[in-house]
Amino acid sequence: MNLVIDDYIILSTILFGISTAGIFINRRNLIVLLMCIELMLLASSTLFVAFSQFSGDLHGQIFVFFTLAVAAAEAAIGLAILVLIFRNRGNINVDEITELRG
Repeated sequence: MNLVIDDYIILSTILFGISTAGIFINRRNLIVLLMCIELMLLASSTLFVAFSQFSGDLHGQIFVFFTLAVAAAEAAIGLAILVLIFRNRGNINVDEITELRG
């Protein structure tokens, strides 16, 4: 089976579309929003690796390596913040978190 660059572009577009739809459909749960953002990063990383592979240049793969490192740090910090919000408020709904205490 011989994959061409169009297959990777279609896969990346589908993943990015699913994550965008997930953000617009479910705006209440922060964990789902965080997972959709990570899926967006994965879609763009897939496209970078595909272009890097087909062009024969390693710069795209190196960029993806650093992008995944930043995404892992972002996920760890995001989950830590979510745990703190859940401990203080008892839930992680976006509507209730945006209300300020006065």
